[in-house]
Amino acid sequence: MFAPTSFVVALVMTILSTVCWGSFANTFKLTRNYRFELYYWDYALGIFLISVALALTMGSSSGGPSALLTNVRSASPINLVCAMIAGFIFNIANVLLIAGIDMVGLAVAFPISIGIALVEGVVLSYAIQPKGDALILALGVAMAVLAVILVGKSYAQLQGPGKMLPRKGIVVCIVSGLLMGTFAPFVARAMTSARVLTPYSTAVFFTLASFLCCFVFNTILMKRPLIGEPVSFSEYFKAPAAYHALGLLGGVTWGIGLVFNLVAASLVGVAISYAIGQASPMIAAAWGVFIFHEFRSATSRSKVYLAGMFTCYIAALTLIALAFR
Repeated sequence: MFAPTSFVVALVMTILSTVCWGSFANTFKLTRNYRFELYYWDYALGIFLISVALALTMGSSSGGPSALLTNVRSASPINLVCAMIAGFIFNIANVLLIAGIDMVGLAVAFPISIGIALVEGVVLSYAIQPKGDALILALGVAMAVLAVILVGKSYAQLQGPGKMLPRKGIVVCIVSGLLMGTFAPFVARAMTSARVLTPYSTAVFFTLASFLCCFVFNTILMKRPLIGEPVSFSEYFKAPAAYHALGLLGGVTWGIGLVFNLVAASLVGVAISYAIGQASPMIAAAWGVFIFHEFRSATSRSKVYLAGMFTCYIAALTLIALAFR
């Protein structure tokens, strides 16, 4: 099993996970008038397939007790359940986050949902696996939350004067954040309790549960969407092959980020790895600035917020790295 043997390697893996988590949504941007509920089926399948592929290669390269099938047979059943609970929770939280972005905009959804998830996830994970300097980690998380808030402010300036926000959308974002912050402790439990799962095995059961959750939660949302009209499965099969490929690519991208984040956590701890990974909104903003030129006509205040965001993110990354001991 490949695992980082130095902090530098683990840090690089967590940063790559942030890049993957902040980049997968670009595949959805490339679709046109395609419902997210339909895209999500291919996305969920993609994260599961890449997790299995990496578990059978990187996770089983040296054979022995850490190989996927051997590890699953020897692991405690409660750890398998914890990994699947984490994936089930994540799937619901992620779908609600996307719905929240549609309802109230990225400027509001990110600060509420990711801000809550970042703080809650790090605190709960650290309680289960107290790895790293708590004070420095807390300062790093605070800087990351500030960076997320600045992302929201920058997009708010870009979108012009704010309108009255629907209460339903705010509630959806809050619920998304609360759920998003609770999956990390289950992951920490699966990877640290007696007869543990390896990071690769954890990712397989996490993504399996996430995919299976779609048959419950995503199906309900297709019939009773939070936004728009109900959508049928027939529309999924009518979609162009390119759209299905983009969904799979989005899932593969996010899944690589998940595996890298969990593998890095085996050395630095889930709290530190999760904290860096959840800074993904900064990567999404970077795509918007440098690739999609979303801020070409931005006001000077919006650009100041962007500069502050990148500064806070660098500070957060530095502090979280220093928290490792």
